[in-house]
This record gives sequence, C-alpha cells and structure tokens, in this order.
Amino acid sequence: MGYSYAVLGTGAVGGFYGARLQQAGFEVHFLLRSDYAHVREFGLKVKSIDGDFNLPQVNAYNSVEMMPSCDVVLLSLKATHNYLLPQLIPPLLKPDGIVLVLQNGLYVEEQVASVAKIRHIIAGLCFVCSNKIAPGEINHLHYGKITLIEYAPGYRRCGVTTRMEQIAKDFTSAGIAIAFAEDLLLERWQKLLWNIPFNGLSVVLNANTQEMLASPEIRQLVLELMQEVATAATACGLIIPKDLFYERIKLTEKMKSYRPSMKIDYENHRSLEVEAIFGAPLRIANKVGIHLPRIAMLYRQLQFLDAQNTLLH
Repeated sequence: MGYSYAVLGTGAVGGFYGARLQQAGFEVHFLLRSDYAHVREFGLKVKSIDGDFNLPQVNAYNSVEMMPSCDVVLLSLKATHNYLLPQLIPPLLKPDGIVLVLQNGLYVEEQVASVAKIRHIIAGLCFVCSNKIAPGEINHLHYGKITLIEYAPGYRRCGVTTRMEQIAKDFTSAGIAIAFAEDLLLERWQKLLWNIPFNGLSVVLNANTQEMLASPEIRQLVLELMQEVATAATACGLIIPKDLFYERIKLTEKMKSYRPSMKIDYENHRSLEVEAIFGAPLRIANKVGIHLPRIAMLYRQLQFLDAQNTLLH
C-alpha cells in the first residue's frame, strides 16, 4: 500500500508528478487556484516524451480546508509563496506525515521546518523539463529524475530512511526515476550549477537554452557562473568537481529548445525566485568572505527586471 499525496502547486512540476502518481493508481489531491474550475470540469492533460495521457477526473480543490489530510505533501509552489506555508501545510499533513520539498534554492527546508509540527521533511531535487502550457495542461519535454535526501536540523546527514524508500517505491511504480543522496547541502549547491546560469541568463538575455549554448560567448559565461557556484560551495566545505559543469551542459544540449521556469514566470509577470536561487547563495558567500561578481551582477539585474515586470502588470 503506497502513500496518499496532496499537491501544493499544480503547475509544471507538481502537476506533472502528481498526475503520474494518480495515473499509477495512488490517491492524489490537487490544490489549484486560477485553474481550479477548468481542472475540476476537465481534469488534467499531460503531453509527455514518455507517452501522452489524460486524467478526466482528479481530486481538485481551491481551499486546503476542503482537502483531506495525506501521508505526503508535495510542495511545488514557487519559493516566492513560502510565506503561505503556515496556513497551507498543517491542515494537509497527517500526524506523522512528510513534506516532500520540490522547490529550488538554498535552505528552503529550513523555511518548511519553521512551520509548526512538521517532523519529517524530504528534499526532492528534480531534473525535469516540463512546462504548463494551458489551464490543466502540462508539456513534459525531457528528463524527470528526482534525487531524494532527508532533511535534519543543521543539514546533518540522515542516510536512506524508510520514508525515502516508500516514496521511491511509489514514484518508481509511476515511471519516475529516483536516486538517493545523503549530503543535502552539496546536492542543493550542485543544483545551482544549472539554475543560476540558465534560469538567470534566460531572463536577462531573453533566450532559451539552445540559443544560449549556441553562442560561444554565453557558453563561456555559463561556465564562469558555474565556477563561481563551485567556489562558494568550496568555501563552505563542499567540493563540486569541474566535470559536473560539462555534464550539466551536455544534458542541457540534449534538451529540446527549453524555456527555463524563471523565463516563463517573467513572461507571465509572475514574481521570480530571485532570493531563493541568487540571494541566498550570495549571502552565504559574503559571510565566508567570497566575492561572486558575475552572480552578484545577475542578481542585481534580475531584481531590477522583476520589480519593473511586476509594476507593468
């Protein structure tokens, strides 16, 4: 018997993974806002490189008060909405329930841990190309693997827990590749190798991944930004091998032309995850005396663009 799941953030990530879990027969409940009426009437549609499918009926809600408590809450809201977590998570979680954090950024688990009475938090670091292209409609372009790491205060290592194993069993039966890791901070820094250059530059340059990598100058800038991420991680006692830079670039080259999530948010006049992805690592680097000039410039540019974009909407 698998877990029951509540999805907070039925978009490109939460919608995709939640739909796959329901397709595999698991009990899944979806919180929606703007798409609520459409999804309640028509369900969810997933166009996927692994095979298209429709879910004509899903458990759709526009209020957490109407949702049942579940074993696992899939937290896939943008980190810009984490101020809502004290109102959203506690009503949805069974007494010994788990929050599976499918968010970008550093130290997001600490934000979740600050919400009352949450005992079990697992980070799920997603490597997936997926976009929401219409109300209740998700386009899964490539990849999908999730790396699971349990969180403990101080980011101490926990090993592979029975909770991780059960989530892995559920997701694997839904056709999602799962890996385990033990060092959550290292995995978070390694995820920034991709998120900082590709999310940030996609907005500043108004370009997709293939357009960026087709330019020798921008490809070099991507590598320089990756090096700054690795430099900051090293100052925190974490080693990111340079081979990983080229591995991330090769994986990106294999994607179809992809608009990173931050570019899509910008185009839709939504708040950008500037603080979670850029501000947090910069503040950590400053504390240990490390200057990251390229990331700092990108951070300031994104702050300006985000503010202007919000004013225009």
